[in-house]
Amino acid sequence: MTADAVRVLQAVAAKNRHQFQFDERLAGGAAIDAEGAPVSDETLAACRRADAVLFGAAGGPRWDSGPQRPESGLLRLRKALGLYANLRPVKPYAALLNTSPLKPEKLQGVDLLVVRELTGGLYYGQPRGREARDGHTRVVDTLEYTDIEIRRIVTLAFRLAQPRRGMLTSVDKANVLESSRLWREVASAVGRDYPAVKLTHQLVDSCAMRLIQSPADFDVIVTENTFGDILTDEASVLSGSLGLLPSASLGATSLGLYEPIHGSAPDIAGKGIANPIGAILSAALLLRHSLKLEAEAQAIEQAVEAALNAGCRTADIAQKGEKVLGTREMADAVRARLL
Repeated sequence: MTADAVRVLQAVAAKNRHQFQFDERLAGGAAIDAEGAPVSDETLAACRRADAVLFGAAGGPRWDSGPQRPESGLLRLRKALGLYANLRPVKPYAALLNTSPLKPEKLQGVDLLVVRELTGGLYYGQPRGREARDGHTRVVDTLEYTDIEIRRIVTLAFRLAQPRRGMLTSVDKANVLESSRLWREVASAVGRDYPAVKLTHQLVDSCAMRLIQSPADFDVIVTENTFGDILTDEASVLSGSLGLLPSASLGATSLGLYEPIHGSAPDIAGKGIANPIGAILSAALLLRHSLKLEAEAQAIEQAVEAALNAGCRTADIAQKGEKVLGTREMADAVRARLL
């Protein structure tokens, strides 16, 4: 899928007389096998030199029991590149409303953006570990945040909400967690600097329920790392498939990391049947946020919608009786609508 997203970028470059240079590197399980680490120092240095990083997917059962996990490479990239904000847009396509398990009328007007904090919380907190004690196994994970980390992600969310519908939902678990109580305090303080944006606080469990009951009520959602990971996977059912959704991981500079929100799906890896749209739309976000090529980003998004309107479907979004395209065929259908 990443290769097909690159092919779409190459088509955009040819059409608009741009020159994109690509430097392909290993990450995840393949990097563990070939280089001894899920992301090598050389790969990290190459990412730092780049204008943007287009990432595939890491993980698989082959490496589940080893001393190194493929996913740790992605976590290292996010931390080392200072990518503290993950943007995940969710907007169902009219041609795919029947693909979602929700009734089509529930999806009318759904256009939301989840802003997930990316370099703090349970995924990075210390101490963490596993130990044997008195014949039993004890594990520790630490949910850790500072007011600085919270303030910068919430401030970004307010800025993103301003040109939209001006509504921001801050999601926490303030009735239980001390970290969430600080989150809510900081979000309220930042909100005073953005009077045009309506701030609402929501507990994560009730937010999960509302995402299904009334998803059109949301505009921008901002939340911490673990909650954001879970809620965005849930939100994927609004579009009909995880394979459709892109993401952008951003920091203080224009350098960003772009990847579809789905995992590696080892059960279908190498079969040529996966949906490339999430990867292709991630390339569109790359053009928008890192390269500042808004018209080209919109061209990709319009080509994706045109392909779906024309009935192009991969297996994950096909209804009974519809022709099913492979990964390369779907990418070709998008490319054809760029030209």
